[in-house]
Amino acid sequence: MSKKRQRPEWVPGKAGDAYTTYIMEGVEGGHDGMPGQSGGGSSHPALAVPRRFSVDDYIQGVRAEKRAVLARTITLVESNLPAHMEMAQEVLKQLLPYTGNSIRVGITGTPGAGKSTFIEALGSMLCDRGHKVAVLAVDPSSSVTRGSILGDKTRMEVLSRNKNAFIRPSPSGGTLGGVTRKSRETILVCEAAGFDVVLIETMGVGQSEITVRSMVDFFLLILLTGAGDELQGIKKGIMELADAVLINKADGDNKIRTLAARADYARILRYLHPATEGWKTGAYTCSSVTGEGVNEIWSVIEEFRRVTTESGVFYARRRSQVLDWVYSMVLEHLKAGFFNHPGVIEATPRIERAVLDGGLSVTAAVRELLNAFEGCRNTRNLC
Repeated sequence: MSKKRQRPEWVPGKAGDAYTTYIMEGVEGGHDGMPGQSGGGSSHPALAVPRRFSVDDYIQGVRAEKRAVLARTITLVESNLPAHMEMAQEVLKQLLPYTGNSIRVGITGTPGAGKSTFIEALGSMLCDRGHKVAVLAVDPSSSVTRGSILGDKTRMEVLSRNKNAFIRPSPSGGTLGGVTRKSRETILVCEAAGFDVVLIETMGVGQSEITVRSMVDFFLLILLTGAGDELQGIKKGIMELADAVLINKADGDNKIRTLAARADYARILRYLHPATEGWKTGAYTCSSVTGEGVNEIWSVIEEFRRVTTESGVFYARRRSQVLDWVYSMVLEHLKAGFFNHPGVIEATPRIERAVLDGGLSVTAAVRELLNAFEGCRNTRNLC
């Protein structure tokens, strides 16, 4: 009979397995631990349950750059359970002194523009130069299960194996633009873990992508040639917020077309107000396959940081973003408080039926819901 083999569980703050949060014990028995194979029956333990982490465990694990703990911390931050949210806020509070030391780059663009391929090329180049790169890739969610296929990590196969890279794919949960309070807090966790470059890739579904502007330093818009984007006024909303426009897939027979597209976008950008004070938005080309132009766009990002830091715009924007975050959180909590209010929950079915039956106007329905929220008995006047 083979003996039970045990390996010590990793303890935060001590040497151990950098990629393992807990390790299951082995089982007694024969081949594959199946009973009866070796003539001696035994009771086999159930799958091990990971022990509950304390706030200190999360902090020490993140600061020690333990990947499994980093992933687990982000899961804690993303959770909507009240107990998890309370613990997450305490973890973030203690990690705050170690944040803010990265360059935050938002990357958006039309579907099929090659955002993931570009991120892998850029991230691999940066890792080879000694940078630590965190990629927060937001996937479209199922409207039914709220889950996603998490395909971005699959497409970044080479980068995902790099020891200096960390890729966190997350479902958008139906949020416009795929960026929320969770995305902001995930950035802070990655910075506390020592990542000096944070790349936020959004889904590329339209003007809702401008949400990412409120949480990054540099906003990169990736476009394609031949898609008619240069003629679509709907893209103006995004282009006005971009610090650089990148036309991807400048290789092979498509290279001449990308150069022509760059010239077109350069002309358009001359008529737009700069997205960042003291910085002129430019148009560039690159090939994520050959790597041509990838180094150039990183040089643009570095120059952006230098110029805006010297002018004070860099940190002024970050302070403004923190205040925006405060008020967006206020709105989020007010919304949650409204729909979870017992009076609103009780009155909603009756009011919805009245609206659908045509017996109550929308404005009157809103008034009644607000009165229910405020606890008013007089449904004719707002509290």
